[in-house]
Amino acid sequence: MAILAGAVASISGFGIGSLITPLLAFKVGTGIAVAGVSIAHFLGTAFRFWKWKQYVNRMILLSFGITSAIGGLAGALLHNIFQNVILTIIFGCLLVFAGISGITGLSGKLRFNGPAAWIAGALSGMFGGLVGNQGGIRSAAMFGFDLKGKEFVATATGIALAVDCARMPVYFCTQLKDILSIWPWIAVASVGVLMGTEIGVRILGKIPEAIFKKTVSGIILLIGIFVLIHR
Repeated sequence: MAILAGAVASISGFGIGSLITPLLAFKVGTGIAVAGVSIAHFLGTAFRFWKWKQYVNRMILLSFGITSAIGGLAGALLHNIFQNVILTIIFGCLLVFAGISGITGLSGKLRFNGPAAWIAGALSGMFGGLVGNQGGIRSAAMFGFDLKGKEFVATATGIALAVDCARMPVYFCTQLKDILSIWPWIAVASVGVLMGTEIGVRILGKIPEAIFKKTVSGIILLIGIFVLIHR
């Protein structure tokens, strides 16, 4: 699953936390899973960013991305308090809606400028801190910007990296002992994610721009269904 998650993230700009966190949560509990998977997520995201950094849209990274990182920090501070099944169900439903909107073309009518971009970034980042699965919502929100495939993935990756840098110190300060207790799971997930990332990077270059957004929307829909089934 970690290899698949890494490959999916390289194509869509998200997917590592969405796919791995629910599975690890069965073994160790959601709170610890979110914190532990953040390490594999950071490694895969950093590697992906290094591959695509020349395609990053700096303007979106510095607007949407900044508030996304702030939201990620807030979510990380609150995730042990508000983490529950209801929140996960709401998140899964949002992903399903976002995926269907992208496939049907509804999301193409959205355009984010000014305050709307900042608000969308903050909300997606907060979900990242709360449930470890902000990527789907972030990518759905980023359909509101006119970005090409590689630019979309590179910018989403840069934002995800900023969110990780904001939330991970909180996890380490509050749950270090728990994180260390599941280090074998984290190691396996990290290796798998890095392998999958390399595979996905090669696939992305072969996806035509005309079908890129529908491909990402389909992934968002499937991950939303996955989250609901494995809540």
